[in-house]
Amino acid sequence: MRSFISITFILLLKLNPVLGQYAIQGTVTDMDKQPLPFANVILYQNQNKNPVNAMATSTEGGYIFSDLPKGNYKIQVSMLGFETKTSEFKVLDKNIPLVELNFILVFEQLDEVVITVKKPIIRQTAEKIIVDIENSQLINSNLQDVMKKIPGVIVTNNTLSYAGQSNLRILINGKSTDFMDVTSLLREMPSDNIARVELIQQPGAEYDAQGTGPLINIILKKNVNLGINGNARQLVGYDNDWLHSTRASLSNYENQLNWQVNAGYYKNAWREDLIISRKVRDQRFDQVSISPFDPLSINLSSRLDYYINEQTTIGANITTNQSESKRETKNTTTISNQTASQKLVTNNALDGNWSNYTFNPYLEYDDDKNKIVLDLNYVNYSSEDINQLFRIGNSGITFRNQEYNQSAKFDIVTYKGDYRRQISKDITWSGGIKYTDVDSDSNLLSFIQDNNGIFIDNTDQTNQFQIDENIIAVYNKLVLDYETWTLSLGLRWEESNTQGTSITEDQTLTRKISKWFPSVSFSHVIKDNLDANIAYSYRINRPAYNTLNSFVYYYDPFTFEAGNPTLKPALTNSMQFNLTYDKQPFFTVGYKNTSDQLFQILNQNDNTGDASRTVINIQENENWSFRLFGPLNFINKLDGFTGIIANHNNYKDESLLPELDLSKWSLTWYTSAQYELPFKINSEISGYYTSGGLEGQIEYEWLAGLDFAVSKSFFDNQIKVTLEWEEILDREFLGNINYDNIEADITSNWSRRNVYFQISYNFGSKFNKSNKRAEISKEEIDRIGTKN
Repeated sequence: MRSFISITFILLLKLNPVLGQYAIQGTVTDMDKQPLPFANVILYQNQNKNPVNAMATSTEGGYIFSDLPKGNYKIQVSMLGFETKTSEFKVLDKNIPLVELNFILVFEQLDEVVITVKKPIIRQTAEKIIVDIENSQLINSNLQDVMKKIPGVIVTNNTLSYAGQSNLRILINGKSTDFMDVTSLLREMPSDNIARVELIQQPGAEYDAQGTGPLINIILKKNVNLGINGNARQLVGYDNDWLHSTRASLSNYENQLNWQVNAGYYKNAWREDLIISRKVRDQRFDQVSISPFDPLSINLSSRLDYYINEQTTIGANITTNQSESKRETKNTTTISNQTASQKLVTNNALDGNWSNYTFNPYLEYDDDKNKIVLDLNYVNYSSEDINQLFRIGNSGITFRNQEYNQSAKFDIVTYKGDYRRQISKDITWSGGIKYTDVDSDSNLLSFIQDNNGIFIDNTDQTNQFQIDENIIAVYNKLVLDYETWTLSLGLRWEESNTQGTSITEDQTLTRKISKWFPSVSFSHVIKDNLDANIAYSYRINRPAYNTLNSFVYYYDPFTFEAGNPTLKPALTNSMQFNLTYDKQPFFTVGYKNTSDQLFQILNQNDNTGDASRTVINIQENENWSFRLFGPLNFINKLDGFTGIIANHNNYKDESLLPELDLSKWSLTWYTSAQYELPFKINSEISGYYTSGGLEGQIEYEWLAGLDFAVSKSFFDNQIKVTLEWEEILDREFLGNINYDNIEADITSNWSRRNVYFQISYNFGSKFNKSNKRAEISKEEIDRIGTKN
């Protein structure tokens, strides 16, 4: 039974002769006459149900609406925990230019009601899987943790794979991270900043056509809390060595202005070891590289949004990332035959620094039927690496010390405009244009030590390589709804002009690509909660800029990587069929066929014993995947999901000698489950097992991973403590290559059984305010179920 304390409302008209000004102002207080900051004040005119203006009260409880025309007005004041109050009043005229309306609100007492909402955190459409992080109870510390919650995504030693594919691209708010250190991004981006993640299996026309594998789009949170809010986080852990991280954020939302500032410091630590045992004629080369790594990174970001009116917003984002590391890899190479063996020990010392700066201003207009977004994105990336490969001790194996000075600079400017029109209840049209200009300059200075101990220029390897590329794209997309049917049609046109110039060799290569990229999806509600959808997309995978540079770079005395300026882009036809239950994944069949597949191949020179790795084009890659998914909430007190993926990969090229024909089936099981322990302690376990597969030429054996975490919140969720154990299972990557003259076994090892402890503190106002560029509303989420 609801009961209310007595309500007092005071209306005071006060005359202030301000010539030519028509305004309404006042204050909002509680019964003790204390100001109520951040109360919602909404202004209506002439019985119109739609507000003409709205604002939140200031820290002193004040508000003002100015520059008003004559008319009948109504003001509604509301605040969480107080009774909503409304006032109506007569026409303003020149004799009453300023009206003052003061409100006194009283508490509203309700019988205690506990509402539990169980909202699926995972949703499947024809084009993508959506994982809601912000509204879930998942335990996450960084982006790498979040990736493990995406059904079917496997994280192994900072590498992502999905359904037998490792060519995933990461986007942040729809923007590329191709020029960032993805390994550092996974470990260092805090999960606190992430609202949701989209695994886009069949990208529509609104996305760049770049990439043959799925896209992972990370949607960052927007500040929707009124007043000043903040978060501070401290993490310590052990991952091969001690590591620590400190992060803080501060935001303020008042009236029309919304700003956020984030800062982070991360001292990381991990290890990557590589063991290669290969046969070279009648000899055995055993190569061992032990490589601890402890990068230091600093991240700063800020965001400003200004709400001009209910429909129009302008703003900007600025982000900068700085990273530096000193990495010393110990390489040991043993060359043996049936009668003797020799050992060569070298150190590979890397002193690396990179920085990334992003500036993104925007303008957005959004009403009931139209949405326009104008966007500019500028990215500046630079890196400086000094790498020395030198012998330790004496050896009978000939080796000359080497040094590499590498620098790279990228400037990327993107102009983008998007327009969406709700033509009718059942018809939505969208279109846009995008122009990207890329300028890069990569310079590799290679030196080799002569007999006098002096480092001289190694002209066979030194190379400065510049790329100038521009891409223009135009797209249209139409979504049609009819009863239980939904059809989405998209068409994108892209033209890219690329010019690669080797300054050292005075040689220029040009490439122009102009293509149409269609996409289509079709959905039908079969009955009740069962839906079926099918989707098709055509995509392109342009070679990475660093692979086009004709460089040669040694990892150890007998293993190096080489660039390939003649690479062509790969083209993929992709199809997928889904059955969903209650908008969640249930059963999926996917097929991809890629021509001119970009393929990393290993070659061996039997005369020198050198092994080189480079990217080439092969004729075809064919991929089939069959996926089953199921929620775990049918088990008492358990939430989460599990699933299996059967995958078949086939790489073919009849033009290579010998002919390349690699194929393999693999089976992967994955799960992520949450359970509430006593004392409201949340626990979570995630794991996977894969029977093996193909990683390019490498056929690898079974892999498994298991992570466990617990968390507990205190003081009304202001403080949260988390403890995580990662990589509990001790299973390294084991693979082999058997092609042409190469017979090799490969072991990749990394730090496991890692422990992380994190404590975070949240402070500030908990009152929310609608924010058009914030996360999607419930209505939009429901719409995603049928529209893409």
